[in-house]
Amino acid sequence: MRRKKVIWVLLAVLMVVFMVINSPMVWKWMYPVKYHQEILQAAERYTVDPRLIVAIIRTESNFEEGRVSRKGALGLMQLMPDTADWVIKQGGFKELTVADLEKPEANIQVGAWYLSYLLTKFEGELVPAIAAYNAGPSKVNNWMSQKMWNGSPDSLENIPYGETRHYVQRVLYYQQRYNQVYNERLE
Repeated sequence: MRRKKVIWVLLAVLMVVFMVINSPMVWKWMYPVKYHQEILQAAERYTVDPRLIVAIIRTESNFEEGRVSRKGALGLMQLMPDTADWVIKQGGFKELTVADLEKPEANIQVGAWYLSYLLTKFEGELVPAIAAYNAGPSKVNNWMSQKMWNGSPDSLENIPYGETRHYVQRVLYYQQRYNQVYNERLE
């Protein structure tokens, strides 16, 4: 009799745990979105999926504003100063300077423009655009033209740089998670 009671209690606990784990609130806690409005505005302006922007930010800085990498990449979207300077000029961000990248709104705007540029450059192909965000478009073009990597998600292991390979895998993982948890309005 006592054994049956223990089994029922365990089943009840497992059901509660299962319900909690599958709660949208828990998933949103595990995969938060900060700078919601800034991301949505940039995504709409530059026609980029906001969940991709969120996945890049999560991978690059984990939403830590003002972050500077060992290599000198700046802000939420970890833009290299030379790249950011080029984007500021090409994207017509006349009011911005590289120093403004410490501000989340400016960083997200510049990063989203650059993502949009890369997606256009790689004809809408997501994986090469993500790789180029990390390694640079010239490197990715070189890998693809020399048949080192074909740009497909099925051949990530052929990306010559381990850091870029891991980066692409992480961004795709986070994008998939954010796609499961949030709609296109990040709700």
